[in-house]
Amino acid sequence: MKDLDQWLAYIEGLHPKNIDMGLERVRVVWSRIKSTYGVDISCPVITVAGTNGKGSTCAMLESVYSQAGYKTGVYSSPHLVHFLERCRIRNESASATDFIAACADVESARCQKTSENEGDVSLTYFEFTTLAFLLVMCRAAKAGQLDVMILEVGLGGRLDAVNIIDTDCAVITSIDLDHMEYLGPDRESIGREKAGIMRAGKPVIVSDPMPPQSVIDHAEKLGADLWRMGTDFNFQGDKQQWGWAGRAKRFSGLAYPALRGANQLINASGVLAAITAMNEQLPITAQAVRNGMAFVELPGRFQIVPGQPALVLDVAHNPHSVAALTANLDAMGFYPTTHAVFGAMADKDLTPMLLKLAPIVDRWYFTDLPTARAAKAFELQSRWKALNTRSDAQSSVYTSPQEALDAAVAAADAADRIVVFGSFYTVGGVLQNGTPRLEAKHLSKT
Repeated sequence: MKDLDQWLAYIEGLHPKNIDMGLERVRVVWSRIKSTYGVDISCPVITVAGTNGKGSTCAMLESVYSQAGYKTGVYSSPHLVHFLERCRIRNESASATDFIAACADVESARCQKTSENEGDVSLTYFEFTTLAFLLVMCRAAKAGQLDVMILEVGLGGRLDAVNIIDTDCAVITSIDLDHMEYLGPDRESIGREKAGIMRAGKPVIVSDPMPPQSVIDHAEKLGADLWRMGTDFNFQGDKQQWGWAGRAKRFSGLAYPALRGANQLINASGVLAAITAMNEQLPITAQAVRNGMAFVELPGRFQIVPGQPALVLDVAHNPHSVAALTANLDAMGFYPTTHAVFGAMADKDLTPMLLKLAPIVDRWYFTDLPTARAAKAFELQSRWKALNTRSDAQSSVYTSPQEALDAAVAAADAADRIVVFGSFYTVGGVLQNGTPRLEAKHLSKT
């Protein structure tokens, strides 16, 4: 197979389950890859876990280290539009050629006949592609093209494929209820899973201001170097600037991060703690911090697209992130009508998400998504109708995010606001042909 789409289709059919938690299979294959191809981790690693804020944290780390002159590698998931977005080498998506070559080597290692396992090792889509991207990054580091690897956990932490790599610094962002069928029924259980990325004697940055006790207990039991928000580092700010203070280090007069949203200072504080903890291995200047925070980019995180009507793109897809989206929308001020394009996975806790935005959204545009895991548009609409108490609210259903956005644009006036949120498939669906640029075709109601 020489084509990226062929490889992805093949990988998708290898394992009977989409998600199959555990490290045994992926460790076997990674061990074979290392011994066969002579690769290993040759630069510092920062691993990021959490319910929300992982992508923003990785993007800020990447931006600051890049501004400091380091060559960065980032692995994150899922992607918004193009699959290769999941791995960035020196701020550019990994090449299809490198990824395809890595896939061939992972497949060879997976099927290798050895004394410990005479059969092929079955890998999930996520496990296989994670190994391929790790191989791409290891080869880049060996060639002198990487100085630091930033790895985002896909699901949980303890049993996630990324956790086969021993991190030099763990970062745990906000912890809330999501993926409970895999991670447990409450924050304590979920926190215990996230804490699995910690390593003894290594720094772990906990940027959640109120972390579950299980996270603290695990760090103490393991002997990790625990950095807690409010204890080991903190931040403060006014309308113009903000400052950060940590262990024997301060940054003052910082411009607010280029990423919008009420929670981004919390994420940024965790980033500065991680950078401070890693300063001996990767020293940075205050100017690199300032520039990194000022120039960081991450599509789909409370991304406001210029034009009329106003357009907001946000991959908020669980109750905690939707609550943050609601607060951010409130802070934008008054709009005569708010239109919302929404698509989500069927296994999400949809009721609190719909209830949280119900007072703000006047017209809903529910959309199907191109994956079997997604809730159908009519199912989302039915759920909304059962909860709706507003006589003036309206809803409709569509077969794709772009179709739903087109309908919202056609209905919106210049002074209105359109919010596209939910699954990565929802936001990615309207970014397929680039960032939408809206030009109002109607006169404002006012």
